[in-house]
Amino acid sequence: MNRPFAAVCSFALMVFAVATPAARADNAIVPAITAFDQAFAATNDYHCIIHVHEVKGDRSQNRVYEYWFMKPHFIKTLIQSGDDKGSGGVWTGGDQVSGHQGGFFSGIHLKISLTDPRALSLRGITMPEGLLQNVVLTYLKTPGTLTQAPGGKIDGVATDRIDLKVANPSGDDGISEQILYFSQVTHWPVRQILYQGNQIVLDQIVDNLKTNNGFTQNDFPF
Repeated sequence: MNRPFAAVCSFALMVFAVATPAARADNAIVPAITAFDQAFAATNDYHCIIHVHEVKGDRSQNRVYEYWFMKPHFIKTLIQSGDDKGSGGVWTGGDQVSGHQGGFFSGIHLKISLTDPRALSLRGITMPEGLLQNVVLTYLKTPGTLTQAPGGKIDGVATDRIDLKVANPSGDDGISEQILYFSQVTHWPVRQILYQGNQIVLDQIVDNLKTNNGFTQNDFPF
């Protein structure tokens, strides 16, 4: 088997699966992140669809992921379309992922390292790094200049836009700018765009977010 499965899009180590404070090290307060922290604190689980376009060098990848999460660190993913369609994985903490290929090999489950190349997206993103709360966390942990402004409407919903100008792109996989849009209604992320210079190297759109679905550990078979 060439690629048993790929982890989701969708950012950080497993310890990022908890809620985080809204203050950066430079004490800049970002209201959109503060609002998200409050919304996430009231959430036990969520389910969403994430459309992802990634570019690395001369390669590109387009996928649609289905994502399930339950606190503190239970994740299940399924690639609905794109490379490795039908492949999926489960992570319940630790350093391993349980997953399967799509198609003929869907009944064969493997356990591999969380950071095994076969379990990463094109840009090397792991399953826990793809969690929405961990996407937000990168804006707090990455050194740079962080600002907030109105983001306009996405799918008819007003948004807040935060923009991080990365201080040291060479230390952040070449990323020079990160932009994240939050719904002003739910306060959850709805789109993220990452740049290397003028080139978009990652574009994520979050659809059909549903929170507090009543998931249990039985929904995350490892």
